[in-house]
Amino acid sequence: MGRVSTPPDAPRWSRYVAIGDSFTEGLWDSPDGVDAPQRGWADVLAAHLSRRRVDAGVESLGYANLAIRGRLLRPILVEQVPAALALEPDLVSLVGGGNDILRPAADVDRLARDLEKAVVRLRAAGADVLLATGVDVVESPLVRATRGRVGVYNAHIWSIARRHGAHVLDLWGMRSLRDWRMWADDRIHLTSDGHARVAQAALVALGLAPDETRWDDPLTPLPPTPRLEQMRGDARWLREHVYPWATRRLRGRSSGDLRVPKRPGLAPVE
Repeated sequence: MGRVSTPPDAPRWSRYVAIGDSFTEGLWDSPDGVDAPQRGWADVLAAHLSRRRVDAGVESLGYANLAIRGRLLRPILVEQVPAALALEPDLVSLVGGGNDILRPAADVDRLARDLEKAVVRLRAAGADVLLATGVDVVESPLVRATRGRVGVYNAHIWSIARRHGAHVLDLWGMRSLRDWRMWADDRIHLTSDGHARVAQAALVALGLAPDETRWDDPLTPLPPTPRLEQMRGDARWLREHVYPWATRRLRGRSSGDLRVPKRPGLAPVE
């Protein structure tokens, strides 16, 4: 059966699969906490694409999200890429490697080689691929130590995209993400506003117009935080977020252990 032609004002993709880790699962994009169903930028992007298709008079988007929090790049590629291919998508967002880069011994060049093999496989199956750079962590006191590794990985991602015709979601270049109000209490994951802005950036990365022209405008600056208040906040962050994360690592556990994808099959976006 031949493909149904898509109107010029409708996104051409009809089957979108998102794969990755907590960033794509949408961690912290829920008013009920991290153990409740999460939304996230990929879900928001799918909703935007689907609405535009319906407005143009074609069927809604079929969407699956296979991302699971805590996943390193290799499990994403070994487990989620084949599952995505089985769904025969025409668009795949593949974002991973951030959890690996948090580890000081991460081999960024190897990560890039593995990522490229997955991109080649997805492109050979006929899917468009959306990659994403890492965020610039220059404002983060502890995570800033990974900035060099993130920069090298980003350079690889742009080169991979050029070689294989992939799209790139440029998180590093987003000015709005330099504001801590875009970040959840753990300082690693985005708030709902942050996820919404990333979804707009994803539309731009795919060559589409954003819904909000000011999607990356910086927020109005806040007055400086008093030093004592900042120290108390840092201590609370270390106690409530860094210590549990480090404890899980020492025990060889992950926040995603025993979890399954939140949206494992293609379904219309409501």
